[in-house]
Amino acid sequence: MAIARHNILFSFKMADDAYMVGFTCSEGKVYMQNFVFSSKIQTKISRVINMLFKPIMWVKKDPRKNNVFWPSDELKKKAWVTNESIYAEATKDPVAFWAKLAREGIEWFKEWDETYRWEPPYYKWFVNGKLNISYNALDRHVKNWRRNKAAIIWVPELPDEKERVLTYFDLYREVNKFANVLKSLGVKKGDRVGIYLPMIPEVQIAMLACARIGAIHSVVFSAFSGKSLQERMIDATAKVLVTVDGYYRRGKQINLKAEADKGVEGTPIQKVVVVKRTGMDVNMVEDRDYWWHELMKNADNYCKPEIMDSEDILYILYTSGTTGKPKGVEHHTGGYAVQAYWTTKWDFDLHDEDVFWCTADIGWVTGDTYGCYGPLLCGVTMLEYEGAPDYPQLDRWWSIVEKYGVTVVYTAPTAIRMFMQWGEEWPKKHNLNSLRILGTVGEPINEEAWLWYFHNIGGGRCPVIDTWWQTETGGTLINSLPGIGPFIPTVAGRSFPGTLHDVLDETGKPVTIGEGGYLVQKSPFAPGMLRDIWGDPARYKEYFSVYGEKYYYTSDGARRWDELENIRLTGRVDDVMKVAGHRLSTAELENAITSHEAVVECAVVACPHAIKGEVPVAFVTLKPKVESSDQLVKELIKHVDATIGPTARPDRIIFTNELPKTRSGKIMRRILKSLVRNEPIGDTTTLMNPSSVKQLKEKVGYKG
Repeated sequence: MAIARHNILFSFKMADDAYMVGFTCSEGKVYMQNFVFSSKIQTKISRVINMLFKPIMWVKKDPRKNNVFWPSDELKKKAWVTNESIYAEATKDPVAFWAKLAREGIEWFKEWDETYRWEPPYYKWFVNGKLNISYNALDRHVKNWRRNKAAIIWVPELPDEKERVLTYFDLYREVNKFANVLKSLGVKKGDRVGIYLPMIPEVQIAMLACARIGAIHSVVFSAFSGKSLQERMIDATAKVLVTVDGYYRRGKQINLKAEADKGVEGTPIQKVVVVKRTGMDVNMVEDRDYWWHELMKNADNYCKPEIMDSEDILYILYTSGTTGKPKGVEHHTGGYAVQAYWTTKWDFDLHDEDVFWCTADIGWVTGDTYGCYGPLLCGVTMLEYEGAPDYPQLDRWWSIVEKYGVTVVYTAPTAIRMFMQWGEEWPKKHNLNSLRILGTVGEPINEEAWLWYFHNIGGGRCPVIDTWWQTETGGTLINSLPGIGPFIPTVAGRSFPGTLHDVLDETGKPVTIGEGGYLVQKSPFAPGMLRDIWGDPARYKEYFSVYGEKYYYTSDGARRWDELENIRLTGRVDDVMKVAGHRLSTAELENAITSHEAVVECAVVACPHAIKGEVPVAFVTLKPKVESSDQLVKELIKHVDATIGPTARPDRIIFTNELPKTRSGKIMRRILKSLVRNEPIGDTTTLMNPSSVKQLKEKVGYKG
């Protein structure tokens, strides 16, 4: 039986400010919905509302097991999915299951002829289906009551600057106009558009505008250097770049346009569109660079959405690979839209009254899927914050949660460990009772951080949804569903309904409960999974080469946890690091360091870090007659910042006359990793220069 749900919107005016507050009435309860106030009274109203409603316990403890939690009756009443039979139903016929979800969640201009086609190692979903993801994220919402609902609440870093609120109708108009701007610059279906923007609403507008006209966007993290941007734009053969004059970080203006200018050199980019964010003076090249606001001034208000095939490319996102060259992961329209919609809705249990905050930067896949497409496809209100978590004080995030009544927050274990270091007194300054769901992403979360998050941010009331996925998967694939559980520190959960994973040993046999191995995905592969590597199909095929074409090899270690098929992720098993939730290739970092004129050779390994999860440690051999010094360390770090970006900055640089190598000349990174982790070194008999290990033990301070 369907439960009646009533939406009530109050609007009033006070002085020169307009205010709106929404409530949803369901099952005899009143839930606060998204609201728009002037910042002068917003925090006060939020506090009053939080005091009116007693905090709800959304979880309950397992009566027998320590630190195991389950959804409470209150959460089960509210959650979209509460019956665990959904797993068996989906596993019985995953293709039929996804077909049902595709019909329910997405509007299609034409339904598909074939739901799933597998031609190893390639596969397709919703073959010959026609749709437009921008239409699904905007047009269908402006046809109903969501038209004037807040789509994006944007919070600037400067505390005295006013927030921007874009309703779905506002966003719809801006996207249509910018789609026409792109067309006026010669962008056509299939053309690539680079997006090099900080966390401002124009980034979502640009992405959706590209999707509207069938252009393929490629977002580049705004903290990456101009050289990193250049590499990616050359590989994508991008035609237009969208960037900004500058943005704020810890109160200082960052000139991003200067980096964009470096990135454009030597690329196919013909036009650059520049958003005026700070108003700082920047270099504008005549007949190449154009101000966003000037182009938008005369743009038409409507752009007909391009009819896209389900397997047309939606976007390319570059991710680190083991060769040092970033690889362009392709995500295609139909399958990605379906997976983004349902994982957003079910994993975070999002309803119309929710305010969802994914803290990830838009330059990472988490930002693309859960900071743009997923929430907007679901018609929810998302919050976007421009700046640093410690500006102007260490409680900035929690003041935002309180002020805007955030109900679901999705962040990285790195951030949580940083907050732990700052102390629990900062979140205690704020009323966080609006929170219902806590999410984590980017790397496995340790138990201490999980419990701190659970108790200090969620008040011991909210489930922690520990999600596993990758740039390649397009969306979450392993986690507990809020209405089903269980919620266990260090255990991600089960495969999302309709997806099939296994944990294999080195021979390809499934491991038993309690054993560890290598995580793989089996066909039918999830709809949002990568379809290819842009311009490099050989690298795509590597994902299906370790155990054969029947398995997608994730390069992650995992442990089969229990009879419920919960899985614990143990981290990367290849040469890619997770630094503060950001994926970085050791080879890419090695290439950057060895490009310095003083360096002859370099090996980089990942070292565990209490806050960032992992940090890079670089072993560097210098050219003859070059002396090691503290000044050279600073110079190399500065060189890495300029070549890749500060995210890749080595935590330590250790100078050495020689690196441990096999007789064939291969650097034994396994030994270097053991040295920095204080783990047993293992067999050194295959080394060409075993004496190097003794020297390095002293340099590193090895205690194994």
